[in-house]
Order: sequence, then C-alpha cells, then structure tokens
Amino acid sequence: MANPSQLGFQDASSPIMEELIEFHDHALMVALMICSLVLYLLTLMLMEKLSSNTVDAQEVELIWTILPAIVLILLALPSLQILYMMDELDEPDLTLKAIGHQWYWSYEYTDFKDLSFDSYMIPTADLLPGYFRLLEVDHRVTIPMESPIRIIITADDVLHSWTVPTLGVKTDAIPGRLNQTSFITTRPGIFYGQCSEICGANHSFMPIVVESTPLSHFEAWSSLLTP
Repeated sequence: MANPSQLGFQDASSPIMEELIEFHDHALMVALMICSLVLYLLTLMLMEKLSSNTVDAQEVELIWTILPAIVLILLALPSLQILYMMDELDEPDLTLKAIGHQWYWSYEYTDFKDLSFDSYMIPTADLLPGYFRLLEVDHRVTIPMESPIRIIITADDVLHSWTVPTLGVKTDAIPGRLNQTSFITTRPGIFYGQCSEICGANHSFMPIVVESTPLSHFEAWSSLLTP
C-alpha cells in the first residue's frame, strides 16, 4: 500500500517487481551519469575559450558515437532479461481467470469445480474501520503465497486493465481475447490495485484486492466456498 506523498515504488511483493525496481534504479543511475557529463561539458564550453581541439577533433567524435551505443546496451540487456522473465510461464500451481465488467471484476478458479464470484467495490458508507476508501471490495482474490499463479484476463464489454503495482502485474482485459500473465507472491499480505484502462463513467470504482495467505489458510478458505 502506498503512503501519502510517496515518491518511489511500493514495496515489492513478487520477484518480478523486485527486478523492475532494480532496473528502474539502474536506468536512473545511467541517466544521472549522462546528465552530469553533459552539464560538465556545457560548463567547460562556457568557461573555456574555444580552440581547434574542440571544434575539430575526430577522437572526440568517435567517443561520442561509441559511448551512446554502450549506454544503450547497458539498458537493453537487463530490460530484455526482465521481459523474458515476465513472459515465462512455468507450470502454475493455480490458474485464475479474471473478467472485467462495467464496473466490477468476476473471478473463476478453474482448478476447482465451482469456485467463482463477483468482486464489487464497497461503498464509502459501508466501510469498516481501517478499510481504504475506493480500494476495498466485498470479495478478495485469495491466493497461496510462494506458489506460481497464472491469471487469464479478459473483458465482457469494454477494455479494462488488471493492475496490481506491488506484484508488478499490469495486463489489459480485451473483449474476445484471452491475455495471461503469472506471478509469485513472496510474503503474506493484502495488495491493492485498480483498473488502469479508462473504461467509462465508473472507471475509478472497480478496485482489485489480492490477499496472499499460507497454503493451509487458502485450502481452508476454498473449502468454505466450494460445495
């Protein structure tokens, strides 16, 4: 959960999000070095008198041609690695289907015979003490922690987007198409997200709540909901 006036990312709760935060910091350091170098050169050009060495220097031209290529490689390699990690789908322990509607989510646990429910936002007037306004739902998505989860995402009417920042998950829900992604939660907790695709008048009123629990708690929860 984000804090007021927070500038950075939320605490990572999945290996993918940890990698994304590390890549973000890596890219910022590269950008900081580039800005420092450009600022130093501009200051040098303003403070020093121009000479033939700065006007015509093939060695300098060679350096500022090769150096950007090296910088791009330093950014591209870790980025491609994360992209492959996000697309890689191992054998999941649980498959979950999320269907976007105007303006709520439906969930189906395909590994169970009859386990599905709709998830609506709790109105402000019905919130219990400690609940977050515009983020709480009447039915949370409960998953076992430290287990590979595959989620299949689609929509029933218009474009939606199933997004949980602390898990590093953001996948579009498109009518007539199935998109899939996977994640692993590394700790128990309650993780909040929202639809990230403008989908109509109540776009901001269809939150997502994922509750990560130990396997024993998940089995007890699922046994209460299945006949």
